Amino acid sequence: MQPDDLHSLKDDMIAFVAGNGLRRFSAYVPEDVPSIIFEEENADSWKDFVEHAKASGAQFVTMSDVVLEKEDLELLMEQMRAQNFPDDDSPEMEDAHHLAKHVGKIGYLQLGFAHQGVVFLYETATEWYDRYQQWLEAMTELGSIHIESGDDSDA
Repeated sequence: MQPDDLHSLKDDMIAFVAGNGLRRFSAYVPEDVPSIIFEEENADSWKDFVEHAKASGAQFVTMSDVVLEKEDLELLMEQMRAQNFPDDDSPEMEDAHHLAKHVGKIGYLQLGFAHQGVVFLYETATEWYDRYQQWLEAMTELGSIHIESGDDSDA
């Protein structure tokens, strides 16, 4: 069973990285950087990832985490209301309100190391964080849709 807060996993990662003689660099590797995602085989695959970093000669690994902030959730809710999303009693809004119990928790972790011009990444996320990301993407897509008016008076 996957935890709903990755704080303890982050602590374990920090200790394991240091125990392998690597430094930790706080940085997020964005999607536009050439990268290869490490495929998780078991719950401790991140340890294999760190050992691969060490074996490749990496001096450090990047580490990034995402904590759900109250302000971020409030902004999402505002966007949902602004997009005339279903009323507050809808299952969708209930799902979004359910995210409030995860405020202050780590929902996403990323480890990375560079080798021969490519960044190798290990990523893990909680189920609630994946749902949160889906909501953000849906609101972004809805916000970019422009409804044309039927008024051709400017032509």
